[in-house]
Amino acid sequence: MPDRVGIECLNFYGGSAYVDVEELFEYRGLDKSRFGNLMLYRKSVGMPWEDPVSNAVNAAKPIIDSLSDEKRNRIELVVTASESGLDFGKSMSTYVHDLLGLSRNCRAYEIKQACFGGTAALEAASTFVASGMCQGATALVLATDVVYSTARGTYAEPSQGVGAIAMLVSDNPVVFDLDFQAYGSLCYEVMDTCRPVDNVETGDSDLSLLSYLDCLENSYADYAAKVQGADFATTFDYFAFHTPFAGMVKGGHRKMMRDLYGMKSRDIDTDFQKRVAPSLRFCSDVGNVYSATAYLALSSLVSNAPLQGASRVGIFSYGSGCSSKFFSGIVTPESHASISQMCIQDRLDSRYRLTMAEYDEVIDANESWGFGIQNKDSDFTLPRDIYDEQFRGTGRLVLDRIRGFHREYRWA
Repeated sequence: MPDRVGIECLNFYGGSAYVDVEELFEYRGLDKSRFGNLMLYRKSVGMPWEDPVSNAVNAAKPIIDSLSDEKRNRIELVVTASESGLDFGKSMSTYVHDLLGLSRNCRAYEIKQACFGGTAALEAASTFVASGMCQGATALVLATDVVYSTARGTYAEPSQGVGAIAMLVSDNPVVFDLDFQAYGSLCYEVMDTCRPVDNVETGDSDLSLLSYLDCLENSYADYAAKVQGADFATTFDYFAFHTPFAGMVKGGHRKMMRDLYGMKSRDIDTDFQKRVAPSLRFCSDVGNVYSATAYLALSSLVSNAPLQGASRVGIFSYGSGCSSKFFSGIVTPESHASISQMCIQDRLDSRYRLTMAEYDEVIDANESWGFGIQNKDSDFTLPRDIYDEQFRGTGRLVLDRIRGFHREYRWA
């Protein structure tokens, strides 16, 4: 069995377009007094020719292209995590596996548990590597989601982002070295949010907040019961939490510091800025990307925190319905160097800013591409010249058409 297991490489793909959240508030006539609590400033918007497969491949391709042929052929497990599935039976991991040109001596499957899915996939991959059953083998994890339902005109709409995280999991954890046996969990049935059909996302936002806070408190309590000497205030140099919106994370951190230590507001704010805020920059620039969000927060932390040496990160992952986990691992300046090569912030800054009229045109078109669609061609003229400006000649993967129910892709 290997001595160390975790994330060797990580990349995020956050699409090609965004809307300004404050502008969206004004356009929809939402109460501006609630804008500040979101701590969300831009949100990614997917184009009609982008789907969970294309997002996953566009996140993974820079990682795969950096590998030698020998190392690429040692990827023996591909796991996709999504609540935006494309088929009741066929896993989208089969598309990803094919489009990335991976070895056929491989397993591929899909995991679903709302926003917890990415963590469940990482668990499966890290356990596979740690088992030593295929010595030297690695696993590719893709957490990928899109939004076909925009909850148009509600306070949920501003937080809904799109994107995908790709993680290569191995016994050389350059980016994130898992504390493999250090974790705490909490799970129970609750109807806080759900997607009963492909283009409807619904639930009880107040119940969702309460479930999130309950799971944060009690999954950490389970961690502390298992890990001798664990202390929320001193054990972890940084945190990366599942981030539906950054204000929710700030509230969760505040509750923990008050409940555990009776800390005053000024001291809580200081601690938040030091240990949590670096993880929120990408999330505030993208929105909630569901199964990928905890790892978008991790990538933001590694990119933005002043890492001077080995630092322990506490990660809280939550998925509605619900399942949660608090776990930890080590990041280093080498982690920062690795993720910096992916230029995540630069690519987010290069997205096209949609006008509100263009945004409505895009989301109208997206609603026709949900689950069960067949015999449809992508319209690359909608809206304006975004395809030509953001995709043509870039080598990104796009959804070209569907024949029968089979999705066909091409490189832009």
